[in-house]
Amino acid sequence: MSFLIDAPWLYASGRAYAAATADEPDRPGRDAAIAAATMAVFWGVSVSLYLDRGWTRPIWRACRARSGRDWMLNSGVLRIDHRRDDVTTHLVAGAIFATYPMWLWAGMRHGR
Repeated sequence: MSFLIDAPWLYASGRAYAAATADEPDRPGRDAAIAAATMAVFWGVSVSLYLDRGWTRPIWRACRARSGRDWMLNSGVLRIDHRRDDVTTHLVAGAIFATYPMWLWAGMRHGR
């Protein structure tokens, strides 16, 4: 996962879920559980990549990145210095992570 891919992927996931359950009665509890599980996976993997956790190495190596943070920031497209470990980069990353539920919610809402 990466910052360039996660938002569209979350949106598409929300739309796909909404389409798959469109003929079923509204179940707010189920929708909340699915959303929580989806967010746990996205945040779990993405934050771990950003923090360069060892278990993410196969993911970022498969993407030909230099590290998990390199993959999260650059996605093989941009040229942001992923080795820079400053407060601004962390604050921007945190702000992006905070938008993740919005993308999933928007997909679910537009898919209904």
